[in-house]
Amino acid sequence: MQEDENCETLPSEIHVTKEEYDDMGSLVRSCSGEVMVNKCEGICNSQVQPSVITPTGFLKECFCCKENYLRERLVTLSHCYDPDGLRLEDEERAIMEIRLREPAECKCYKCGDYSR
Repeated sequence: MQEDENCETLPSEIHVTKEEYDDMGSLVRSCSGEVMVNKCEGICNSQVQPSVITPTGFLKECFCCKENYLRERLVTLSHCYDPDGLRLEDEERAIMEIRLREPAECKCYKCGDYSR
């Protein structure tokens, strides 16, 4: 791989909304918050060259910036509302913890290579 690749693991802020329903399918509460997560971003080198041995007549080597592996973590959503849109104040229902997965490390991988 060449030196001008810059596939990086970068911090990013996203808005997350999660709704909780009871056994009957009725909305119990809706929680949201801004969460810092990692994202993969950058440039990976790719090339296409003529080839006499491939069926298409071209040899393509494409690389994508994507996760090396994912990690799971707990995040807290601190803005919770009841079905009428009123903010919940009682300690037990005022926050919601959810699990999400994020890239722990990013690298350039051959496109379509999902064997890992």
